[in-house]
Amino acid sequence: MSGNHKIMQKAGEISGFLALKRSIVGLLAMVVLVGMGERMAERFLPIYILALGGGTLAVGILQAMDNLLSALYSFPGGYLSDRVGARRSLLIFNLVAMAGFALVIVIPSWQAVLAGAVLFISWSAISSPATISLTYKVLPKNKRTMGVSMHSLVRRIPMALGPLVGGVFIGLWGERNGVRLAFAAAFLMALLALFLQQKMIEEDSPDQSGDGSVLRPEKNPIKLFRMMGKEMKGLLVSDILIRFCEQIPYAFVVIWCMKTILEPVSALQFGLLTTLEMATAVLVYIPVAYMADRSTKKPFVVITFGFFTLFPLVLLYSRSLEWLLIAFVIRGLKEFGEPTRKALIMDLSPEHCKAAMFGLYYLIRDVFVSVAALGGAFLWQISPETNLMTAFFFGIAGTAGFAIFGRDIIKPP
Repeated sequence: MSGNHKIMQKAGEISGFLALKRSIVGLLAMVVLVGMGERMAERFLPIYILALGGGTLAVGILQAMDNLLSALYSFPGGYLSDRVGARRSLLIFNLVAMAGFALVIVIPSWQAVLAGAVLFISWSAISSPATISLTYKVLPKNKRTMGVSMHSLVRRIPMALGPLVGGVFIGLWGERNGVRLAFAAAFLMALLALFLQQKMIEEDSPDQSGDGSVLRPEKNPIKLFRMMGKEMKGLLVSDILIRFCEQIPYAFVVIWCMKTILEPVSALQFGLLTTLEMATAVLVYIPVAYMADRSTKKPFVVITFGFFTLFPLVLLYSRSLEWLLIAFVIRGLKEFGEPTRKALIMDLSPEHCKAAMFGLYYLIRDVFVSVAALGGAFLWQISPETNLMTAFFFGIAGTAGFAIFGRDIIKPP
């Protein structure tokens, strides 16, 4: 056997292990390119708004839009994917995001920023159901969790590099021109993603019934909710409780680390803690996906919920950098079974409307959880300890509930 043949064979084995089929590679390329543009430009929008004469109220509106639209876009994104197929829906989502980028580039005003943000600020939320649905369509059952995990892993690349590159743009060309040029780069990368996406992702069609007719996805979220099985509803309730555990202290973690504790850390040290968290998450994705694809998913989700629950408690007793290192490793381990949880949502969804059901799940969850951040502020005003312990108790409720009542699959009729 020649050396080149051995290399090709080994590469094929690795790509097979990592579920890197042609469509998945095209999908991941899209995630990196559009995500880079999103993170390069979007993360600096508050600074750009202020540079254009907008006030703090405009920045607050932008943040509120992000939270609200991330919740509201999930369901229509899933419905469209079920209606026209994942490939076509991703084409539409990318074109909409590019229109938003173009609006910000052409019109240098904070009002245009808010208008453009409606089109691009929640690209991840609206495209996620189509992305996960496509993964399920092109991969065999024993590789689906790996496919979802690769998506979660690759998403971390633009999350890590995008703000760094955007910061370089601002350093070289200033706040106004630097951000506009970052949006121009984002537009070009989205255009490249559009080309790769259409070139590499296989055409997929809406689901069909036994007689060959197209199954129309349900567009009424209330009717769709009635189709949601009790197993998924149980997961949803537990997930909401767990997200309360996460979001109640979320905005105050940096304050706790840099202002509250006896030995506060510097901004650089906090950045390193965040890097440690992300590195921990990346390291667990592939081995956990490998195990989850070969066994039941519930134990991995329970373990994940457990790490969500532990973080606020460990943070409460972390009063120095050494202990914070442990806390942030635990925070990274909360990604232990997150792709597995997404795969379980798809397993529990009806065959003909998986993307729409995935979107509805996130719509319901995120609308409820949006209350948690506000509640966390009131709890922090009582005391930081009250905030963290309340989050811990929500985590216990969510973890125990799923451990006792959670199921892996819908039982056949």
